[in-house]
Amino acid sequence: MNYNKLPADPNALILGIVSLVVGFVGCCCYGLFAFIPIALSIVGLVMANKSLKEFDQNQPAYSPQSRNNVVIAKALNIISIVINSIIFIFVVIVFIVYRTLISQDVFKKYKNIQEIEQYEFEADSIYNDFESFEEIDSNEIDTTRIK
Repeated sequence: MNYNKLPADPNALILGIVSLVVGFVGCCCYGLFAFIPIALSIVGLVMANKSLKEFDQNQPAYSPQSRNNVVIAKALNIISIVINSIIFIFVVIVFIVYRTLISQDVFKKYKNIQEIEQYEFEADSIYNDFESFEEIDSNEIDTTRIK
């Protein structure tokens, strides 16, 4: 018998493997691009499901080995979606926590700057309490002669 390959036989398998590799490499780069392997896995999973439905509709036309490859591709894509979703959620949580800590640190520094400015303003206001220079006696003025 002449069996055909399912349409997603090589493609879904390749997408599953690539998304796993990109996910693990992206994990080393702080998971910033974890949405890319998630998208690849979703595309591979949709292709695999579509091919499996096509196999169920016309089993004699397709190779059983091709079906097994698509089933493996479906499993790889599901595993990749789960792993990369966990990485992505972890990165988002870390980003939120890190951003919160930075904003609290910036707020503390801003508060300290305001306290320093308030202290400098109060220190400058001491000189404003003196009487004007016209009312000060000449005996109170400290003069220094330069030779």
